[in-house]
Amino acid sequence: MQTIFHPSKERGVGEHGWLHARYSFSFASYFDPERLQFGALRVLNNDVIDPGAGFGAHSHSDMEIITIPLSGSLAHQDSMGNSSVITTGEVQVMSAGTGVEHSEFNASKTDAIELLQIWIFPNTKNVAPRYDQRVIAVSEERNRFQPIVGPMGTEALGIHQDAYLFLADIDASQEVVYTLQKKGNGVYFFLLEGEIEVEGKILASRDALGVWDTESVSLQSKIPSRILAIEVPMGV
Repeated sequence: MQTIFHPSKERGVGEHGWLHARYSFSFASYFDPERLQFGALRVLNNDVIDPGAGFGAHSHSDMEIITIPLSGSLAHQDSMGNSSVITTGEVQVMSAGTGVEHSEFNASKTDAIELLQIWIFPNTKNVAPRYDQRVIAVSEERNRFQPIVGPMGTEALGIHQDAYLFLADIDASQEVVYTLQKKGNGVYFFLLEGEIEVEGKILASRDALGVWDTESVSLQSKIPSRILAIEVPMGV
């Protein structure tokens, strides 16, 4: 087993007036040659956007883009004709493929929105752009990893990559085992809240730990916690 620890305080910082961003990997003006990506995971940005502000129309290609609001609502428009609002408790995916233009704005004029934006390299280029969003099903069974994104054809929201996103709400003093879905993949754990020990490393809120060269990973919660697992191919 190999691991890499990314404490929250060492993330890149982007302060742009209306946007308050923390970058897990090199992005925009933040560059760290040791933090270019984790396998096929290229971007994990933790953004806070002021009321009414947002990203104007801009383009992407050949990237799988996943947005998860942590609080608030986000208004989305794109060149495929989609116009929607994604709220806390939902997840959005967009396959940029051959090229798509979109904009994302805080839907509220009074409250900030906090979100995660995740970019994953696709395993197929030049696909037709596509968009989808879905409410994250509320599972009454806690202390388990709930799938929210997976490869095309799975029950979760599909992307063009052998990558998987799971969320878990873990009670205090509980042990949960994450089993990797595919050989050759690694998993990047991002702690949203709480405190968890992952293979001997203590994670506090917004800390991250990448793990690979293993079939499973043990997590032990110290207090009630919520954690995001991003499993991706490592040979990218």
